[in-house]
Amino acid sequence: MVVTSQCRGRRVTGILIGESNAQQYFPRHLTEIELQLDHLRIECGLEPRFWDDKPVLTDPRLCLWLESKVRNQEGCRTPFALALIPTGAGSFLVGPACLEQTLQSAH
Repeated sequence: MVVTSQCRGRRVTGILIGESNAQQYFPRHLTEIELQLDHLRIECGLEPRFWDDKPVLTDPRLCLWLESKVRNQEGCRTPFALALIPTGAGSFLVGPACLEQTLQSAH
């Protein structure tokens, strides 16, 4: 699925999943998910409001990783597209949006 970063000012604050993606890819019984960020694996908690009105992943480690991917000399951040690829029950690979297209064309 293609998702976008969520930015506030000059900071990346998380990943905006979107309501339809939250309903389709995240069963309500999950309280946390595993994210593969390059060589790093983290567990990211899901807030109860995730499925209702706040389908956003926020975790300090995730935000630092996202910021490391967006080097801008002026420090200004704008939302950017990302791929969130399911790799198992409650497990996802996070990468550039072009990764989603590459995997789809391989199948």
